[in-house]
This record gives sequence, C-alpha cells and structure tokens, in this order.
Amino acid sequence: MNYIKNRLDYTIEEETVITLGKFDGLHRGHELLMENLFAKSRQYGYKTMVFTFDIPPRRQVKDEDARVLTTNGEKRYIFERTGVDYLFECPFTPEIMCMEPEDFIAWIVRAFHVRCVVVGKDFHFGHNRRGDYHVLQACADTYGYEVVVLEKIQEDGRDISSSFVREEIMKGNIEKANHLLGYEFFVQNTVVHGRRLGHTIGIPTINMEFEKQKLLPPNGVYISRVLVDEKAYLGVTNVGCKPTVSDSGKVGVETHIVAYSGDLYSQTLTVQFLHFIRPEMKFASVEELKAQMEQDIMFAKETCER
Repeated sequence: MNYIKNRLDYTIEEETVITLGKFDGLHRGHELLMENLFAKSRQYGYKTMVFTFDIPPRRQVKDEDARVLTTNGEKRYIFERTGVDYLFECPFTPEIMCMEPEDFIAWIVRAFHVRCVVVGKDFHFGHNRRGDYHVLQACADTYGYEVVVLEKIQEDGRDISSSFVREEIMKGNIEKANHLLGYEFFVQNTVVHGRRLGHTIGIPTINMEFEKQKLLPPNGVYISRVLVDEKAYLGVTNVGCKPTVSDSGKVGVETHIVAYSGDLYSQTLTVQFLHFIRPEMKFASVEELKAQMEQDIMFAKETCER
C-alpha cells in the first residue's frame, strides 16, 4: 500500500477509483464502500484509493476535543490489510478547509486521475460542508468520472456509524461495538516501561499510553487478544489508573499476556478487546491485587475454552 501524508502536491498517473471520508474505525458501513471500491477496480482495472484526513475535520472546524476510535496509525494498520493501493491522509490545512466543493472535485480528479467516486449518501465535503453526492453527480460529466452512491447499513433501526460504535464502547458494550465494527475494537501502540510490579508478583504485564483523543473503553478489566508478530495470544487487560499502586489518576492500558514470556519493550503491539470482566478496583494490598488478577486470568482461560 502506498501511504501518503503531509502532502498536497501528490499526483497519480494511473486511473483510480476513490472513496472519501473520515473513516474513524473501519466499521461495517465502511466495508460496503470498500466492497464497491474493489468491485469497480476489478471491473475496469482502476487502482483503489482511500482519501481521509490527518485529524477529524470537525475537531478543527468546531474546536471540539473529539475522541477517535482509531488513531492515524491504527487507521493505516486497518487499511493495509484491506489491500487498498493508495491511502491518502490529507493535511487539513486552511486551504483545504476553505476550498469550494467544485474546486475540491477538480483537484482530486486531476491529481489522482479519478475515474470513479464511491460515497455514502451522508458524505459532505468542501467549505462549510456545502458539497454532497448531488454535487458530485452534477460535476461528473464535466470532469469525466462515475459516481456510486450507497445507502447506509442499519442495525437496530439505526444507521451504523462511528458515533454509534463510539457510544457502545463508552457504555462498555464491547461485544456490541465489535459487532458493529465487524472486527474486535483494538488499541495499538508502543510498549513503554511501567513500575514492573507485575514482574515482582509473577504476573508480568505490558503497558501502553495514549493521547487523550484516543477513545478507550470504560475503566475495568477485559478479556483481550494480543498480537505479537501477528501471532495471537490470550490477554487480560486493565484500562484505568491502577488505584492500588498509583494515585496519579493517569489512565493507561496494561495487559498480561497469557503463556508468553519475552521482552516486548519498545515494540508496537495490538490489543483487541473481547469481553468485559469487571470494573477497576482498589485493593487493600498488593497480595489482594495478585489474587484477583489470578482469578481474572483463570476466568479468561475458561471463557475462551467454552
């Protein structure tokens, strides 16, 4: 996959079929866009391209502290596995933010040799979001491309959207969120040094830290799956501030990888959330914490063996 970021002067000579959006979490609604993207690619031999932004546009336009399902790095990780040819992460500059819809169309068609555009009915673009699929259709003959417009997929009478997924995660409904996504919600980052308490009590853990814009599930303990060099291991993950051993209040992600031993510091790992076990708790002693962690590990093993 060709990954392009921090550039507005990039061009593609090959003909492309393109889909555009925030793509915060590649959920089942986005999968329909991707299916149609690849169908057009197979039909006409176009290269496939995903156009997204390096930050959520609404966050900059409205100065919102938007929390995201996927960081830019996580988004790249997902798209690499789809087999898309180009991922263009557009810098959301004042020039882009103020671009009129037809000017935006003219730019992407000429820069990326666009021959087909695949979008959902809710897609908006251009200054003040004045562009929509109607504008794309009106300009199609002028700029020489085809438009494919798709209806939203629904679940429980509601459009599947990033907001829907985000709400379920914030409620702690991990299984529901995973169903809407079509894969397990995950976090991905570099393993950092912690206090090494887990090693001293015989239950070693890996620690990850995230910027505040990354959405995390509610504080608590979860059954997880950890990918180490693409090999999957059972994990038990704590999201929270570890109140038994710390009073900093800083939220992090700490995971015990079952049946794994090895130095993972500075490696980038993926932790997938499968099932909520219990809320985060403060224990009277490290011994009580260890006993509960052992129960959590046993529960995770038994649950995954069923």
